[in-house]
Amino acid sequence: MSAAPFSLDIQGLTKQFGKTEIIRGVELQVKAGERVAIIGPNGAGKSTLFNLISGRFAPSGGSIHLNGHRIDGLKPFEINRLGLSRSFQITNIFPKLSVFENLRCAVLWSLGHRYSFWSFLGNLKDANALAENWMQRIRLASKRDTLAMNLTYAEQRALEIGITMAGGAEVVLLDEPTAGMNNSETERFIGLIKEVTQGKTLLAVEHDMGVVFGLADKIAVLVYGEIIAFDTPDKVRANARVQEAYLGSLQEGH
Repeated sequence: MSAAPFSLDIQGLTKQFGKTEIIRGVELQVKAGERVAIIGPNGAGKSTLFNLISGRFAPSGGSIHLNGHRIDGLKPFEINRLGLSRSFQITNIFPKLSVFENLRCAVLWSLGHRYSFWSFLGNLKDANALAENWMQRIRLASKRDTLAMNLTYAEQRALEIGITMAGGAEVVLLDEPTAGMNNSETERFIGLIKEVTQGKTLLAVEHDMGVVFGLADKIAVLVYGEIIAFDTPDKVRANARVQEAYLGSLQEGH
């Protein structure tokens, strides 16, 4: 079987809540390894689009293909097992487990370890080694035995990125990954995201234009449930329709 032309292929996607149409015929094709930022004003439907792709919502119409597999209507865990993982706006970790234990939980399924009440996790050498490796990659090795609830906010976000990536997904959705960070934390976090998502397909919802233009290969602009532009950062910056609908004074560098 030949490889699918796109890691993520969305065609004619719609979502209604009652009579209110939130997503209106979204078309988006993302190639393997591309980093795509999704931007748009509040209420544009960005979180709804992520919820549709990740299986939290079922679409009202249209289709979503992940590496050639149709996933619209599947449950989130089924989509995850086909190679898609997602982080959330609100940090989503196990607060009463250590950094190491959080990461070990994340790698178990990808290594073929299934739920078993009589297995001792400490004996799973492959899971332990991979969790240790991810601790190094997200720069939290010094916090190995620290409970996740006791990490700083930026460290918790780094741990969540590690959990999101550690399962081996090829397509990763990040929902406002730098929200709540100061400038220096944001700069370091962009570097971390670039490093750990190297070679992966990335979609990120982000409001910080510095993050968007520093991270993305392409930008999709979502306005009132429709994608009005999908192109390189320079071309999106120069797009008159995007300027009018969303970016405003960004052209002047604000």
